[in-house]
Amino acid sequence: MENSTTTISREELEELQEAFNKIDIDNSGYVSDYELQDLFKEASLPLPGYKVREIVEKILAVADNNKDSRISFEEFVSLMQELKSKDISKTFRKIINKREGITAIGGTSSISSEGTQHSYSEEEKVAFVNWINKALENDPDCKHLLPMNPNDGSLFKSLADGILLCKMINLSEPDTIDERAINKKKLTPFTISENLNLALNSASAIGCTVVNIGAQDLTEGKPHLVLGLLWQIIKVGLFADIEISRNEGKVIKNTCFSLTCIYCGKNLYFIIFLSALIALLKEGEDLEELMKLSPEELLLQWVNYHLTNAGWPTISNFSHDIKDSRAYFHLLDQIAPKGDRDDGPAIAIDLTGFSEKNDLKRAEFMLQEADKLGCRQFVTPADVVSGNPKLNLAFVANLFNTYPGLRKPDNNDIDMNLLEGESKEERTFRNWMNSLGVSPYINHLYSDLADALVIFQLYEMIRVPVDWNLVNKPPYPALGGNMKKIENCNYAVELGKNKAKFSLVGIAGQDLNEGNSTLTLALVWQLMRRYTLNVLSDLGEGEKVNDAIIIEWVNQTLKSANKNTFISSFKDKSISTSLPVLDLIDAIAPNAVRQEMIKREDLSDEDKLNNAKYAISVARKIGARIYALPDDLVEVKPKMVMTVFACLMGKGLNKIK
Repeated sequence: MENSTTTISREELEELQEAFNKIDIDNSGYVSDYELQDLFKEASLPLPGYKVREIVEKILAVADNNKDSRISFEEFVSLMQELKSKDISKTFRKIINKREGITAIGGTSSISSEGTQHSYSEEEKVAFVNWINKALENDPDCKHLLPMNPNDGSLFKSLADGILLCKMINLSEPDTIDERAINKKKLTPFTISENLNLALNSASAIGCTVVNIGAQDLTEGKPHLVLGLLWQIIKVGLFADIEISRNEGKVIKNTCFSLTCIYCGKNLYFIIFLSALIALLKEGEDLEELMKLSPEELLLQWVNYHLTNAGWPTISNFSHDIKDSRAYFHLLDQIAPKGDRDDGPAIAIDLTGFSEKNDLKRAEFMLQEADKLGCRQFVTPADVVSGNPKLNLAFVANLFNTYPGLRKPDNNDIDMNLLEGESKEERTFRNWMNSLGVSPYINHLYSDLADALVIFQLYEMIRVPVDWNLVNKPPYPALGGNMKKIENCNYAVELGKNKAKFSLVGIAGQDLNEGNSTLTLALVWQLMRRYTLNVLSDLGEGEKVNDAIIIEWVNQTLKSANKNTFISSFKDKSISTSLPVLDLIDAIAPNAVRQEMIKREDLSDEDKLNNAKYAISVARKIGARIYALPDDLVEVKPKMVMTVFACLMGKGLNKIK
């Protein structure tokens, strides 16, 4: 490649990410040679076979830096920059935009002579509309918006006032948004903007990446941004009951695994859920390995567990391997209630459609059987036959959440009391990282930080320079691969001590690699703290900010607004009432807080929690990106309390500027 540096704009990166996702049909994060060949084939491009192979070989030769016969997104970006003016690039771009079901929207980027095309999938739009229509059909606040027509652009218009987005977030992660904070009547451009801010900041708090999207984008209904955000929100809900580590404090509704997120006794559901998931363990695999799987990997293992029981070959993806619907037929037959357990009356799956010769008709027969289970959502026969990986993943996740078909094995020697779910603090840190768009996505805080790659990305975000020439990158060799990860972790600790000036006494690279919770959290907290304080320093024109400065600003702002509340520290017991937070919000954004919603005297524990829920939501509504939970205020957890006041200080300073 030429030794030159090209600046890539946000719009160009978005275009490249969309293109990459279209090619990466198995969602592996890499593009392989067979995926490139399939891309040419599906585009029905009139090229002879040898020409297709020649172009694929040229693409790999130019982009595959580490010669592993696949292209990462970073290599893909380099490829497209290198081939801007070359014939291969022109051919490649035409193929990408020829994918069936893709709607292109003209743009103005200079990345190609033909202009930018932000594109979106019609199939995904239809699937999301149908899912929302069904999920919120009985919500009185959505009557003016539903049902939406899946065949036109009503989705983008219906989301523009922010109400549907807020409702979808609460559907995926219950109680994230206090309904009292949503503006529902007599909407104006200002109150609509508040709703959209509330939705975006709440989406960020549950781990959605919202780095390059704002309220104006949603108001304008930019399809590629709207659908991207919607998919993240829907996926959080679908995966909530699949991510093993997140199932602390859940209970089983009725007697099957249709789940409701409500808080109860510590670890009750987590233990019950895990005891059933033991059935998915492969020979020689322990539960710790199972817990490290991503939701996608766990779903795949779940499907293969049932396919093995059915005597059918296993699958390795939700695209190529399910196109003929036959694996789905067997899956449905395995998970359908048989009437011999406490999971309700038997539901018979008709397998006669299995022998249908036409793929589309066979897929329709299969979906008719799925409908018997109440699980036809997300895919059409065409989506199955085309192997749409995103929608098929959603289809399977919905099946898992409704009828997992798992029972605790009679014999196992695993002590469930030794296992714990993800703590709220760990989840907050994980959601913070994911909202910033780190790669890979963090499913499990400790195992996914074991090679320190995400930590390096966070260092760069807090302006600690990373020498990437010193970083070992995947794929790691089978022999000595963990040593490469430890070398990364050693470098991460060195940067923290010497460059970031963090307090990392007693922390070694091996502690990060092995997932030592106390020591890993110590580093992660300091990263989050520095990130938050940097925002304040920027608003203060570079002046360094510390706890004392934040507390002084909070008290001065409260006093100037004639408020009676104040705080002496981030451990101040009065913070448990959330009244200092609510008064500060009112001082920064008058009229944002509805005083009738606040309880000020004789507060019970429930009153304190309700105040905290309202405070967090209204703070997000006025534009503060807060990751803390209501419990953090009620329990006065100093670290998270600091971030709340720091974010509000940032909002207040930004308003002045």
